[in-house]
Order: sequence, then structure tokens, then C-alpha cells
Amino acid sequence: MTTIKTSAPRSETTSAVHREREAGGATLNVFSHAFLVLWVVLAAGPLVWVALTAFRPSAEILSDPMGWPASFRWENFSNAWSKASIGQYTLNSLIILTGSLTGTMLLGSMAAYVIARFTFPGNRFIFMLFAGGMMFPVILALVPLFAVMENFGLLDTRPGLMIAYIAYSLPFTTFFLTSFFRTLPTGVQEAAMVDGASHTRTFFQIMLPMAKPGLVSIGIFNFLGQWNQYLLPLLLNSEDEKSYVLPQGLASLAVSQGYRGDWGALFAGLTIAMLPVLVVYAVFQRQVQAGLTAGAIK
Repeated sequence: MTTIKTSAPRSETTSAVHREREAGGATLNVFSHAFLVLWVVLAAGPLVWVALTAFRPSAEILSDPMGWPASFRWENFSNAWSKASIGQYTLNSLIILTGSLTGTMLLGSMAAYVIARFTFPGNRFIFMLFAGGMMFPVILALVPLFAVMENFGLLDTRPGLMIAYIAYSLPFTTFFLTSFFRTLPTGVQEAAMVDGASHTRTFFQIMLPMAKPGLVSIGIFNFLGQWNQYLLPLLLNSEDEKSYVLPQGLASLAVSQGYRGDWGALFAGLTIAMLPVLVVYAVFQRQVQAGLTAGAIK
């Protein structure tokens, strides 16, 4: 009798606890989903509005900024691409980005590999220098950077802007890839060295392919940062308007089209500038997530 009396209340208490936990979990689930929906609206809403506004005439934009396009004006994109020189600015950005992103990834991965896989005097100090470079505001280096570039004859040149982009992105790239290279297994590297592979061959043919998730992740971050860079081109590439990169061109377009009243072309230019970023992230989204996860697990 005693056993029956004591076990029944315990089972009822356990069931009540489970019901409370399920109710609390359901409430938290609803709250988290509502927050995610709100975040999606706040993040994607402005992008959708810009894309829709790019198809509207200027008079319609001014009369009803938040309205739906009455008719889709594709000529806004042609005007932005040719008349507003967005095509030239995009080409300039792609050329500079090709050189700067390649240099950043190559130099950053090589430096990170040496710091992560080899022990030598000053190893820790060099790593801390790269880490400290991320904490240094780039705006404090603008005046000496301008003087150095002028002395070397690199002002208003594509190589000069590429070098500035590489120097700007190298600290974070090396810091991130150093942590990633440390997570890779040492057995493969040691086996390659035993088989007679040189350090160069071991790095390019063995370790670099193994670090592909991390390279893709940091490559996406560098692509976004360098594609949207405005301060460095404004300082180092302001002499010839035909050599402007896309952020510079959009700023110039915002001023000129604002006075002309061609707001449709301005929003079309913004849409063109957003498309490469969205496409790159959509294509490499899984690789970015895999790289971040792999770099955090050892």
C-alpha cells in the first residue's frame, strides 16, 4: 500500500514537469521563429525595395516611394550601365579585385601555414603582429599611406590599389587561416615529408587542398570587404573618373543623378552592385558554413 501511494504522486509530478517543459519549449520556439521572421524582413526588405524601385520612373518614385512598379522600365539598367558608366566601374572593380583577392589569399595562406605548422623563434610574436593589425583602424594610416604611395609612384594606379587592398585584408586572413591550419592532421604532412616532398609541394598539393573550406570562407569575407571598399579608393584612386571602382562610381552617380532627377538609374546601379555579392554568397553558402564549423572543431 505504501508503494502505491508514493509512486502515483511521483508519476503525476513527472508528467506535470514534462508538460511545463514542453509548454516552455513551444513558447521559446514561437518566440525564436517570430524573431527570425522579423530579422529576415529587416535584412531582406531594403534589398527587395531597392530592386523593385530600380524598375520605376523617377516621377513615380518621388510620388509614391514605397509603391509597386506600375510598369517595369528595363531602360533604367541600360542607362545606368552605359550612360552612368556603371559597366566601366564594374570592370575596374573586377580587375582590381582579381589581383587583390588572389594576392591576399596566396600571401595570407602561406603566412598562416608557416605560423601554424612550424616552430621557430618569434613565431608567437609574428602571430600577435597580425592579430594586432586587425585592431588598428585603417583611418589612422591614411595620411602615411598616401605619402608612401606617392613616393613609390603608385597613386592612381591599379597595382597601388591592389597592394593597399592586400595590406588591408592580410591581418584577418592570416589570423583566421592560422587557426584553421592548426586543426588539420599532422600525419599527412609528415608522410609527405618522409616521401621526399618539399615544403612548397607539401603546401600547394597537400595542405592547401585540405584547407579548402577555410579558404572559401575567408575568401568570401575578403571578396565582400574589397568589393565594397570605398575609403581606400577615394584616397588612392581619385584622379581619373574612368578608373573609379564601383563604390566610387555609385557615390558619383548618387550626386549626379540626384541633380538630374534620374532616380531610377541610381537604384538600377545599386541593384547591379548588389548582384555579384548575392550570387557569390548564394553559390558558396554551404562552403562558408562548413569552413566556419571546421575551423572551430579540432
